[in-house]
Amino acid sequence: QVQLVESGGGLVQAGESLRLSCAASGSIFSRSDMGWYRQAPGKQRELVAEITSGGWTNYADSVKGRFTLSRDNAKNAVYLQMNSLKPEDTAVYYCKVYQTPRSYWGQGTQVTVSS
Repeated sequence: QVQLVESGGGLVQAGESLRLSCAASGSIFSRSDMGWYRQAPGKQRELVAEITSGGWTNYADSVKGRFTLSRDNAKNAVYLQMNSLKPEDTAVYYCKVYQTPRSYWGQGTQVTVSS
Protein backbone atom coordinates (compact mmCIF):
# COMPACT_ATOMS: atom_id res chain seq x y z
CA GLN A 1 0.00 0.00 0.00
CA VAL A 2 1.23 3.47 -0.92
CA GLN A 3 1.51 6.14 1.77
CA LEU A 4 1.94 9.82 0.95
CA VAL A 5 3.05 12.65 3.23
CA GLU A 6 2.84 16.29 2.13
CA SER A 7 4.85 19.13 3.62
CA GLY A 8 5.85 22.70 2.87
CA GLY A 9 2.58 24.53 3.31
CA GLY A 10 2.27 27.71 5.30
CA LEU A 11 1.13 31.31 5.44
CA VAL A 12 2.57 33.73 2.91
CA GLN A 13 1.71 37.07 1.40
CA ALA A 14 0.57 37.54 -2.17
CA GLY A 15 3.47 37.41 -4.58
CA GLU A 16 5.59 35.12 -2.44
CA SER A 17 6.54 31.51 -3.10
CA LEU A 18 6.25 28.10 -1.50
CA ARG A 19 7.51 24.65 -2.41
CA LEU A 20 5.35 21.69 -1.52
CA SER A 21 6.83 18.23 -1.16
CA CYS A 22 5.17 14.85 -1.27
CA ALA A 23 7.14 11.88 0.00
CA ALA A 24 5.84 8.49 -1.01
CA SER A 25 6.35 4.99 0.27
CA GLY A 26 5.72 1.87 -1.74
CA SER A 27 7.45 0.04 -4.52
CA ILE A 28 5.65 1.39 -7.58
CA PHE A 29 6.10 5.15 -7.26
CA SER A 30 8.47 5.44 -10.21
CA ARG A 31 5.94 3.94 -12.59
CA SER A 32 2.89 5.77 -11.28
CA ASP A 33 1.27 8.95 -12.48
CA MET A 34 1.11 11.62 -9.78
CA GLY A 35 -0.97 14.71 -9.20
CA TRP A 36 -1.44 17.71 -6.96
CA TYR A 37 -4.95 18.78 -6.08
CA ARG A 38 -6.35 21.52 -3.89
CA GLN A 39 -9.58 22.15 -2.06
CA ALA A 40 -10.71 25.54 -0.81
CA PRO A 41 -13.47 25.90 1.80
CA GLY A 42 -16.88 25.27 0.29
CA LYS A 43 -15.44 24.21 -3.05
CA GLN A 44 -14.84 20.94 -4.85
CA ARG A 45 -11.36 19.50 -4.93
CA GLU A 46 -9.68 20.49 -8.18
CA LEU A 47 -6.66 19.39 -10.15
CA VAL A 48 -3.66 21.70 -9.94
CA ALA A 49 -1.03 19.75 -11.84
CA GLU A 50 -0.17 16.20 -12.79
CA ILE A 51 2.86 14.32 -14.03
CA THR A 52 3.08 10.94 -15.67
CA SER A 53 5.65 8.25 -15.01
CA GLY A 54 7.30 9.38 -18.23
CA GLY A 55 7.59 12.99 -17.10
CA TRP A 56 4.78 14.59 -19.10
CA THR A 57 3.12 17.41 -17.16
CA ASN A 58 -0.23 19.12 -17.28
CA TYR A 59 -1.32 22.25 -15.40
CA ALA A 60 -4.60 23.89 -14.63
CA ASP A 61 -5.01 27.13 -16.53
CA SER A 62 -5.20 29.04 -13.26
CA VAL A 63 -1.65 28.06 -12.28
CA LYS A 64 0.10 27.66 -15.62
CA GLY A 65 3.21 29.80 -15.74
CA ARG A 66 3.35 30.16 -11.96
CA PHE A 67 3.56 26.58 -10.66
CA THR A 68 6.04 23.89 -11.65
CA LEU A 69 5.61 20.19 -10.91
CA SER A 70 8.58 17.85 -10.81
CA ARG A 71 9.44 14.40 -9.54
CA ASP A 72 12.53 12.75 -8.13
CA ASN A 73 12.13 9.03 -8.50
CA ALA A 74 15.34 8.32 -6.58
CA LYS A 75 13.78 9.96 -3.53
CA ASN A 76 10.23 8.78 -4.13
CA ALA A 77 9.11 12.39 -4.06
CA VAL A 78 7.19 14.93 -6.08
CA TYR A 79 7.40 18.69 -5.68
CA LEU A 80 5.19 21.63 -6.50
CA GLN A 81 7.03 24.93 -6.79
CA MET A 82 4.48 27.71 -6.41
CA ASN A 83 5.54 31.21 -7.40
CA SER A 84 3.62 34.48 -7.54
CA LEU A 85 1.02 33.16 -5.14
CA LYS A 86 -2.40 34.76 -5.09
CA PRO A 87 -5.10 34.80 -2.40
CA GLU A 88 -7.21 32.54 -4.61
CA ASP A 89 -4.51 29.87 -4.28
CA THR A 90 -5.49 29.45 -0.63
CA ALA A 91 -6.53 25.84 -0.09
CA VAL A 92 -5.50 22.52 1.35
CA TYR A 93 -3.16 20.88 -1.14
CA TYR A 94 -3.12 17.12 -1.58
CA CYS A 95 -0.83 14.85 -3.53
CA LYS A 96 -2.25 11.82 -5.27
CA VAL A 97 -0.84 8.69 -6.83
CA TYR A 98 -2.94 7.16 -9.57
CA GLN A 99 -3.09 3.40 -9.27
CA THR A 100 -5.35 0.51 -10.09
CA PRO A 101 -7.69 -0.47 -8.53
CA ARG A 102 -7.57 2.70 -6.41
CA SER A 103 -5.67 5.93 -6.06
CA TYR A 104 -4.02 7.14 -2.86
CA TRP A 105 -4.11 10.56 -1.23
CA GLY A 106 -1.85 12.31 1.21
CA GLN A 107 -3.17 14.00 4.34
CA GLY A 108 -2.95 17.48 2.84
CA THR A 109 -1.00 20.62 3.68
CA GLN A 110 -2.55 24.04 4.19
CA VAL A 111 -1.52 26.94 1.98
CA THR A 112 -2.81 30.37 2.96
CA VAL A 113 -2.05 33.44 0.88
CA SER A 114 -2.93 36.81 2.36
CA SER A 115 -3.43 40.05 0.47
